[in-house]
Amino acid sequence: MSEHTLDKVYELIVDRVSAFEAGKPDSNSRTHKLLKAGRAKIAQKLGEEAVEVVIEAVNGGKRELVEESADMLFFLLLLWAERGVKPKKVWLELSERLGLPEHEERARRRQNDSLR
Repeated sequence: MSEHTLDKVYELIVDRVSAFEAGKPDSNSRTHKLLKAGRAKIAQKLGEEAVEVVIEAVNGGKRELVEESADMLFFLLLLWAERGVKPKKVWLELSERLGLPEHEERARRRQNDSLR
């Protein structure tokens, strides 16, 4: 199976996070500027993009929805990378939920929460 584009973008972001943490920032990199601003700023940008996705989903065209969705995914991947969350963990979580009725999926999450 070929690597998904989201995984490739994530790996690029991880490389930039590693360079930032090693004290080798690229002043032209949007990622480095966001990392310098901190986790709260990254989360804020993710929230802003999520709102823009909702607005475009309701009032905009498909192209605008695609563009805003790409922006939102970028900020989500950046937040994951900054927190050390690997996409494969999220894909696994989604695959475990796949096909489960909502009440079973919620019960499974509650059980997992109680085990932490």
